[in-house]
Amino acid sequence: MIRYFIRRVLWAVVLFVVVTLVTYVIFFLVPNDLAAKIAGQGSSQEARARAIHHLGLDRPVYVQYGKFMWGLIKPVPVHVGSVPVFVRPNGNLGYSYIRATPVNELIKSAAPVTGSLVFGGVIVWLLIALPIGILSALRPRSLMDRASMTFVLVGISAHPIWIGLIFAYVFGFRLGWFPISNYCNFFNHAGGCGGPTQWAYHLILPWITYAILFAALYARMIRANVMEAMTEDYVRTARAKGAPEPRVLRSHVLRNALLPVVTMLGMDIGVGLGGAVFTETIYNLPGLGKLILRAIGETDLPIVMGVVVFATFAIIVFNLIIDLLYAWIDPRIRLS
Repeated sequence: MIRYFIRRVLWAVVLFVVVTLVTYVIFFLVPNDLAAKIAGQGSSQEARARAIHHLGLDRPVYVQYGKFMWGLIKPVPVHVGSVPVFVRPNGNLGYSYIRATPVNELIKSAAPVTGSLVFGGVIVWLLIALPIGILSALRPRSLMDRASMTFVLVGISAHPIWIGLIFAYVFGFRLGWFPISNYCNFFNHAGGCGGPTQWAYHLILPWITYAILFAALYARMIRANVMEAMTEDYVRTARAKGAPEPRVLRSHVLRNALLPVVTMLGMDIGVGLGGAVFTETIYNLPGLGKLILRAIGETDLPIVMGVVVFATFAIIVFNLIIDLLYAWIDPRIRLS
């Protein structure tokens, strides 16, 4: 288990370096007039040159990338009182070129919004997919099975933007059941909007919009896995020994059929971070998607790199947790 963990950590480090390096190089090669944006439109050539030199953008790309990574991993002491206890990476993502604001502060403000959307959406899509997939597998070709397959077809075919616009118009604008924009902080009340109740109330439509596609995919996968597991020899043996059907379903069928769901969950949360951009745009949520889209339009490399670093780190950590959990659940992974 320890060797498996070490290998996964080493691969995670390699992946992190590759993703950040490729992003930096691609962004560096994109033609743009960043000097005019920094120094201001109508500024002199000398002023633009000073601005570019001050930010170090006149240096080779490998020097800029090395400076960025050093600011990220530079060890700094952590004090308890006046005594340094241990060191940690600096985690400094630099300053926005356009806003002159620390990128760490911008991500700290936007990350809870995207995190609320993604992890709330995961819970919603599992709550939808698990019962639909299991019940469809237990009653194949029934009315329930056909209705669920219709849901799967619609969920896979319809784009989240279209679904979000339909939900916002019907349930938000026409019926007025739910708000169709803005975000309420879970902890702090700002302008009468805040607290767990308002937080969840404002995210109901975004959660459902975000979850529909994944719920459809998972319902189909769970249905196929459960139907396959029910034909296995160990299930027939358990029934032949007189085990009650609920116990057979719980201990033998679901335990094995849902193992692939654990693996897919780790990968799909990473995919879902990218898909959250559409939902955030529809419902005007100030998350990472909105932040990075604006930064790309402004050619603001520090914000782009900051979001990429944060998202990559989050995906790697979550996948590492899922891999370790899967290896703990299924000993065959450790043996292989």
